[in-house]
Amino acid sequence: MGPEHQTTHRNREMAVKYVLFYDVDQDVTAKVRVHFPAHSDRFAEFHTQGTLLLGGPFDDPQKGAMAIFTTRIAAEEFALGDPFVLAGLVQNWYIREWNEVLTEP
Repeated sequence: MGPEHQTTHRNREMAVKYVLFYDVDQDVTAKVRVHFPAHSDRFAEFHTQGTLLLGGPFDDPQKGAMAIFTTRIAAEEFALGDPFVLAGLVQNWYIREWNEVLTEP
């Protein structure tokens, strides 16, 4: 890396995001259809507010899901009221801070 690239990289601030991870119940596929409409409405609400950037299940739904939020508070609020969590489809959830580095200068 040349000095010009290093200076540009150092001057660019990292954009902190918050990633919500879900570990799901083994029986999630059998239960998801019942609770999906309410979960989808909540997803749309947070996305419209601009606090939920993207999210969804992993390629194998048994491996869980993740969503990326602009604030920790939004991620916690989402999880605490998510119909999937309230109905027991999610065994465990946690949030990790993530430093996004590919942002616009």
